[in-house]
Amino acid sequence: MAWTWRFEKSDGTETQPSVAPDEFTTQGDAESWVGEVWKELAEGGADQVTLFEDGNKIYGPMSLHPQEPAADAADPADAADPA
Repeated sequence: MAWTWRFEKSDGTETQPSVAPDEFTTQGDAESWVGEVWKELAEGGADQVTLFEDGNKIYGPMSLHPQEPAADAADPADAADPA
C-alpha cells in the first residue's frame, strides 16, 4: 500500500511541494507528515492537499490555510450565565 499527497493551488491545479514528501506505508504516517509541514507547504505555494491510497482518492482537497473565524460568530465569553 502506498499513501500519497497531491499538492494543489486553490483552483485545483497540481503544484510541486516546497517540502519533498516521504513514502508513506500508512494513512497515519501520511497525515502526521502533512501535520508537521503544512505551514512550509502553504508558504511554498500549495493551497490544499488531497490524500490518495494506491491512486484512489481518500479525501480532499483539504486547505493548508488556517480557518478564519466567522465574522458573525458570537464570542462564548460574551454569553450571559443563565444560572
